[in-house]
Amino acid sequence: MTGPVDGPAPVDRHAVAARLADVRRRIAGAGGDDGIRVLAVTKGFGPDAVEAALELGLTAVGENYAQELVAKVEALGTDRDPMPRWHFLGRLQRNKVRLLAPHVGVWESVDRGPLVDEIAKRAPGAVVYVQVDLSGEPQKGGAAPAEVPGLVARARDAGLAVRGLMGVGPAGPAEAARPGFRMLVALADELGLVERSIGMTGDLEVAVAEGATEVRVGTALFGPRPSRADPPSPSSGGAPSPSDGG
Repeated sequence: MTGPVDGPAPVDRHAVAARLADVRRRIAGAGGDDGIRVLAVTKGFGPDAVEAALELGLTAVGENYAQELVAKVEALGTDRDPMPRWHFLGRLQRNKVRLLAPHVGVWESVDRGPLVDEIAKRAPGAVVYVQVDLSGEPQKGGAAPAEVPGLVARARDAGLAVRGLMGVGPAGPAEAARPGFRMLVALADELGLVERSIGMTGDLEVAVAEGATEVRVGTALFGPRPSRADPPSPSSGGAPSPSDGG
């Protein structure tokens, strides 16, 4: 099962607008500006969360689970203006790439060679971020830092547009994420990559201070996330881990 339990509660769009203003204040307070992208993570919420994000100018929308993303695409239709640009965030199995390829604009969780090859086959020239393991927590995914340069080179050789790196901080206090975020930004600089997708609801100030160009925000925009009856299996296209935006 990959959808929310019993259907998510309707999203209060006025509340989302107020929460977005608060997120913007937090970014500014950490030294950031309007150039930092707020990626609206709608995992667990219904299509109305996507609509609320679009109304507020948040056209970059993140999802963790393959079937949930496809269901929202079908619910929203293809004649919207603007259309969301879908970022896929969850741990991704190769057998789900074909399902997602018509919809995903940015693949943020690319962390191994076979996945590079499958995306290059199903979505030639796609925009990708390589995910770096910042926590040592296997459920969050990510390539070891030492493997990242080779993976970036493999993706470029396969014709993919490698734009940046993505990372998920460790569980615990926000400050615990700082060393990993700093390392990721330095690695992105070394590789000539301009995008640094780091920071979620709980640690976005640290991420902004360390050089994030994108923060992945879910509950800070939409409120508490509905629970799920059954966590998705790996074959569902995403593991039940927070690579999204808490």
